[in-house]
Amino acid sequence: MSATSTNPGKKRLTQSLEQVKFRLPTPARFISTSPPLHRLTTRRLDAASPFSSGDAAMPHTPTANDYDVIIVGASFAGAACALAAAQYGLRACVLERKTDPGERLHTTGIVVKEAMQHTWLGRMPEQLVQRVARVRLYAPNLRNVLLAAPGYYFLTTDTPNLMRWLASELRASGVDLRLQQSFTRACRDGDAWQVEGVGRTAYLVGADGARSRVALRTGLGQVRDNLYGVEREFAGVQLPEGDALHCFVSRRFAPGYIGWAAQNPTGVQVGLALRHDPAHARAPDIEGFLEHVRDVVGLPHSAQVAGTRAGLVPCGLPDGPITAPGVILTGDAAGVVSPLSAGGIHSSWRHGWAVGDAIGLHRRGKGPAAEQVARQAAPTFHRKRVLRWAMDHLQRDWPVDALLRTGPVRRLAEQIYFHRRGVRA
Repeated sequence: MSATSTNPGKKRLTQSLEQVKFRLPTPARFISTSPPLHRLTTRRLDAASPFSSGDAAMPHTPTANDYDVIIVGASFAGAACALAAAQYGLRACVLERKTDPGERLHTTGIVVKEAMQHTWLGRMPEQLVQRVARVRLYAPNLRNVLLAAPGYYFLTTDTPNLMRWLASELRASGVDLRLQQSFTRACRDGDAWQVEGVGRTAYLVGADGARSRVALRTGLGQVRDNLYGVEREFAGVQLPEGDALHCFVSRRFAPGYIGWAAQNPTGVQVGLALRHDPAHARAPDIEGFLEHVRDVVGLPHSAQVAGTRAGLVPCGLPDGPITAPGVILTGDAAGVVSPLSAGGIHSSWRHGWAVGDAIGLHRRGKGPAAEQVARQAAPTFHRKRVLRWAMDHLQRDWPVDALLRTGPVRRLAEQIYFHRRGVRA
């Protein structure tokens, strides 16, 4: 599309990212009850950037607590927590160490149907998503089967702009989003937390990923079981079968997990992940994997890499508690990720929202301690942890080569991807 395009949808998105004007969001369908929203002050943003300058030096109002809640991390769990807290008129602050929320991503950005139907993510501009209704599952020998389920779908996203949109939603809801500000340390101060360089808060929430600094500094549990993933992005490329999520089982390339290729609104993403062993770290062979799958998915040899995403993905629970008085972990920091599929956007959003909602109710004197709610809301994934153990210890390529198209293996795949029986496509 040329620079002079007047596509109205794209123009609306650009305007929303470049200049956020205050608006009171209509309560989402999944909010059963909430108090009246309070009109909070937001700042006009620099026209040259969707984010204002000087975030780290924002002045505070001198009160007993500067904030009701300080959240570390502006990804899905952190954003959900802040948006939920804002529904109660709480003073919420989000710390994000990046200059731009859309840079240096550690997520594939693939969203399940339930997240779009039942959370705030269903409000995202339609140009940021692409519907993917089927899964093509490949054995190590590249024989494959096409899976589908009536009415079910995934959504790939323009993830950088999705994260920027979330940032604009935070500010439009009155959240103090501080970019370029890292969490360094916090200490207990009576019944509150004093966060270095930020202020005093009733609640501190760590939504800062698999290597949570909040967990480290406050003595909470840390996630030790992780996958390590890497993904290449190819801008402007179209796959012949763009309505399918291509998934590859291969102990050679992705021991303990899978590889994938998917069409998204801006191009194609191809990646893989493997079990991470800190004592014997192994980098994923992304170049070898690309050569292995390029022809079968139809990725042109002329396609140029436009970007890379990489990072740890939890596949286990923290080795200690996720709460202490006034401090809560959520998202990847709390291990709120499927141990089998490593899908975490929906579960992280739900847990982050539950934490923010509980903080709001408790601060308004209408609910139990938020720490208790956070522990109860954290999924356990008991069945998937059994399958994770099997994936780690029993994975072999030859059974998948031989049995992929059989009924039992197909039904297992349908349960993993669609949570129910699929149909032969």
